Amino acid sequence: MATGWAERPPTVTGAFPQAPFHAERRARVSERFPGEWIIVPTGGLKVRANDTDYRFRPGSDFAWLTGYHEPDAVLVMEPVDGGHRAGLFAFQLPSRETKEYFTDVRNSELWAGARLSLAEVTIALGIDTAPLDQLEETLKRIEGAPARVVRGYEPRVDALVAADDDADKELVRFLAECRLVKDAHEIACLEQAVAATVKGFEDVVRALPEAVAAATGERWVEGTFNRRARTEGNDVGYETIAACGHNACSLHWIKNDGPVRDGDLLLLDAGVEGPELYTADVTRTIPVSGRFTAEQREVYEVVLRAQRAGIAACRPGAMFLDPHVVAMRVIAEWLVEKGILACTVDDAMADDARLYQRYTLHGTSHMLGLDVHDCAASRDRHRGEALEAGMVLTVEPGCYLRPDDLTVPEQYRGIGVRIEDDVLITEDGRRVLSDALPTDPDEIERWMAALLD
Repeated sequence: MATGWAERPPTVTGAFPQAPFHAERRARVSERFPGEWIIVPTGGLKVRANDTDYRFRPGSDFAWLTGYHEPDAVLVMEPVDGGHRAGLFAFQLPSRETKEYFTDVRNSELWAGARLSLAEVTIALGIDTAPLDQLEETLKRIEGAPARVVRGYEPRVDALVAADDDADKELVRFLAECRLVKDAHEIACLEQAVAATVKGFEDVVRALPEAVAAATGERWVEGTFNRRARTEGNDVGYETIAACGHNACSLHWIKNDGPVRDGDLLLLDAGVEGPELYTADVTRTIPVSGRFTAEQREVYEVVLRAQRAGIAACRPGAMFLDPHVVAMRVIAEWLVEKGILACTVDDAMADDARLYQRYTLHGTSHMLGLDVHDCAASRDRHRGEALEAGMVLTVEPGCYLRPDDLTVPEQYRGIGVRIEDDVLITEDGRRVLSDALPTDPDEIERWMAALLD
């Protein structure tokens, strides 16, 4: 079994285009923490059930610093000569002359498929590599030296390197703050993910007749979009929300086991995670029949006005929460006009009341990038600071009028609407990355008619 194998041709002949971006990011970390060890693991496979694993997805900070996407790897930045020497410790594939080649069902290419050798990783990503079984020996050299670790991904690292909670948290916050402003390569990755997402939404509209015919039509919608995500990207960036009718009033509806009915609205919140793990996050609420009813259109147009106001508030120097404040005011005005809120708009908007929240529930924006809710460790900071060119955030107001909410006039009950776009802050304003998908209700009806023709 160990003989008779053809020699493999080389699969890597030069550095990947993204390698310089990862090197520059490591240099920023090195500059920030001179004289300290920096350890960032990616994590390993997780059991789904019995002897099957979930599909692996690398840790975001690790991926941002290295570009390496295989499991069981650790980035170690060792302080040397005023800077750092970066090394990637990764699993070394069993050679075809070993027993493990035939028996290691998790790692051998015979079972799990080929991956780059360590030598090829060094060429492709421009980083020194070493076998994972040398990691422990390296980490033992840290004893007594200052070290910072991204914890919770690799038990061996957590056990071998003494914890300094403040230092470790500062590293995680710094990485999140660095990731707030996207470089040119990251913006290109997000544009790619959004473009694939647009195709996924078009796929869903074309598949609506089949979704209506299926008992669990929401799952037909989910599967249709997810096929595009796996075809053009790594996966979906988060669990697809395919919520029809009153299910749209449940913010995180991922059961997707309901029917898709003519006459109802379909709220689709979905995003393709691209090959380099950057994700889009887009929501459209569309009429299954292709035409809005009068009540659906009325609620939809309120949310659209709120979203347009929120997008207009996105610019350098504006505060992160500005889009939320202006969007919520638009919705609050309608709620007061309809008598759903029995108060003034100012009373509804007061910080100590926020009476509109019963019908809007969530914030209007979050950062977007490698994670759908990107840079979470810096959230307390960036929520109180100004937007900068290169940041990417969502603008996604919603209005959710639950079917059992007696404060809502009967004709509106069960209507849930959210409209979400991905917005890049530019030097002089903003650019809506997802504007290829229509939001105007008349345009949506024409768009759907063309796709269903």
